[in-house]
This record gives sequence, C-alpha cells and structure tokens, in this order.
Amino acid sequence: MPTQTTEPAREAAAPGAPPAGGPVARARRTGRAKDWARRAPLLPALVFLIAVTQLPFVATVVISFTRWNALAPDHRGFAALANYRAVFTDPALRSSVGTTVLLTVTVVLVSLVLGLGLALLLDRSFRGRGIVRTLLITPFLVVPVASALLWKHALYNASYGLINGSLTWIWGLFGSDNAPQPDWMTEVPLAAVEVSLIWQWTPFMMLILLAGLQSRATDAVEAARMDGASAFDIFRYLTLPHLRRYLELAALLGTVYVVQNFDAVFTITSGGLGTANLPYTIYQTFYQAHDYGRASAQGVVVVVCSLLVATFALRTVSSLLREEITR
Repeated sequence: MPTQTTEPAREAAAPGAPPAGGPVARARRTGRAKDWARRAPLLPALVFLIAVTQLPFVATVVISFTRWNALAPDHRGFAALANYRAVFTDPALRSSVGTTVLLTVTVVLVSLVLGLGLALLLDRSFRGRGIVRTLLITPFLVVPVASALLWKHALYNASYGLINGSLTWIWGLFGSDNAPQPDWMTEVPLAAVEVSLIWQWTPFMMLILLAGLQSRATDAVEAARMDGASAFDIFRYLTLPHLRRYLELAALLGTVYVVQNFDAVFTITSGGLGTANLPYTIYQTFYQAHDYGRASAQGVVVVVCSLLVATFALRTVSSLLREEITR
C-alpha cells in the first residue's frame, strides 16, 4: 500500500526550506509584486522605444540583404552580401569615410582645446561670469540647420557676408580698395564646414570640462600654491590628470555626434567639393540613386561603427560614476 508522507516528514526531508505558504514565501511574492508595480509605468515607454528605434533598424537590416532599386523595379530580390560587398568596394564611400574621419577628428580636437580654455576661464570668479557663461553656451542651443544657414549666408557669403565685409572695412582703414574677397565655401569648403561645427560643439565640450573642473579637490590646489607651484605646474600635474576622464568622455560623445552630422554638410556645401561624409553619401544613395538596398547596408555599417564608439563612451561614463561613488 502506498504510504502517505506527513507534513513533519516533508519538513524533515527538506531542512531549512520554508513552507510554501510561510512568511518568507509571502514576503518574496510581495517583493516581486512591488517590483512589477514599479516597472509597470515604464512598460509603455519601453514598448514605444522599441517600436520607434529597434523595429526600423531590423527593417533596415532586412532591406540591406535585398536587391531593391526604385529605378529597376523588375530586378528586386534577395542579394545576400552583394550590397555589403558594394559598400566596402565603392570608391565614393571610401572617400566619404576619409572625409568623415578628417572632419570628425578636426572638429573634436579643436573643440576640445577651445572648450578647455573656456572652461578654465569660467572656473575663475569675475564680474559678469553668469552672463558670459550663458553667451558661450548659446551656440550649442541653436538648431543645427539654423546654425549652418547662419554661417552660409551671414558669414561666408562672398557678396554680403560678415567676414568679407570685415576684410573690406579693415583694408579701408589703410586707404585700400582692393580687399581680398574669397569665396569661402568654394575655396576652402571642408574648412568652412569644420569651422561651423567647431562653433557649435565647443560649448558642449566646455560644459563637460567645466563640470570636471568644479569637481576637483580645492585643498590639493591650495596646498600646491602654498608650496610655490606655478599655475602651469598646477595645470599639468593636478588639473590635467583630474580632467583625463572628462576629456575622454567629451571626445567620445563628440565623436558619436559629429560622425552623424548631416545638416552642416547638406546646407553649406551640398556635399560638393570633397565634403560628402558618410551620412550625406547615404542620403545620395537613397534619395538620388534610389538604391534602397545599398543605402540600408551603408546605414547598418555606420550604425555598427557608432555603437562601437558609444560603447567606449558608456564605459568612460561608468568609470566616472564609480570614481564619484568611491569618494
């Protein structure tokens, strides 16, 4: 005859295990219910985020494996890796990669240097510092297209631009009517785009580095000054090592954003004269050549490269947060 296991026998068989309806089990269920109650309001935002970001990216990946050109609708079909092979062997894309690297490196490095100088200036106390700080942040708050239009028409224009007008005025002070009137957008097109982006992104670098300066320990700086250290020694041995993480963070974040820049290139030069970067090349492939498959493959490659840079940026942010917590 089968034997029935009594409740004491089950408890003896599993010593230390709380009964199914015990207080520990009820506490665990209550804790899980509270966790879900805290997470439930975030679910609509998570679903919306997935719908507007991940689903279009998945669709782009699928299209990148297809042969889809609107100018040849009868030849649509599965292309396997043909689009990716075309991407990596396209001379126009290789040229745009070089332009993107040169544009990004120049803008990020010059913005970092200028941002560091402005952050060191704003870290000091002087009359009107709040107004100066607001004015210096303003370029970063301007809409990118408006910023590009401002530089194209108000500054670079050869006929009525501020730069050539200033040259005419300066030459007029010395009695000369032959002031140089260069056409900046055709003679130095890439530099024209770089200067507009540097003007826009220097405040971003300044804000990050200013936050780093204001988080350093003032007692070490005061001790160094009392020991006779010069301002350059304090900057070299105290300030710069402290700002290393902030410099890395600013450079990585700036790289992520500048690599994706489209507004300045499209507005100022329309991608001509060797200024076409990766986003503009993708625009040309999609909207002018109407090759949706190859444009999708180009977009996937750009996104993957951006994710690699963003991964380093997130690691830098995590290390900064860990340093702040351990202080």
